Amino acid sequence: MTDEGPQLETLLHRLTECPGEFLMVHAGKKDDGIDVIAVVCDHMRRMSPDPPELNADMLDELRGGTPARLALVSVACWLLHDEWFLSRPELATGMWKLLLSDEFTRLSMLIKPEKCASDPDRREELVRVCLRGLGLRPKGETASQAADRLTTLDSAERDRVLRATAAAERRAREVREAMAKRKAQEAASRYGE
Repeated sequence: MTDEGPQLETLLHRLTECPGEFLMVHAGKKDDGIDVIAVVCDHMRRMSPDPPELNADMLDELRGGTPARLALVSVACWLLHDEWFLSRPELATGMWKLLLSDEFTRLSMLIKPEKCASDPDRREELVRVCLRGLGLRPKGETASQAADRLTTLDSAERDRVLRATAAAERRAREVREAMAKRKAQEAASRYGE
């Protein structure tokens, strides 16, 4: 996140205006939603007059995702279709890498794609994930500030903390139950004497 990117607020607002059709992705059946490959290709053609060629591996990566991953890629294309990005064709290669990355797979396992348009924290997380994937940070933020804020919003980190907290609570409950059982046994032993 070394280079300064666009205003965060502009991108957040853009996501609030994401058309619902971008969430209704083609899941392999005819006419059941938009084709994400077409969305990606249309975006990349607009992004760069000479976009990198799609090879079979790239197509398989785009086709092989879950509906949730595909919807996140589609929403990311909407976000990245902002004029700030379109005026910087040098970002095209980074966009390809971002759209094909595991970042959207990871996110899709933790959050519902529609939350990226409706929930303020998930909206900001998606914007920051996209900016980081392009080596950018929001305008006016230092690299450290951008990284800290993304860590605060990170769904994977939140999920890890929730799991760790649940495990700690479970362990504490087990210890309390064991102590209560031991106390009851000691009391029974004394009573039997």
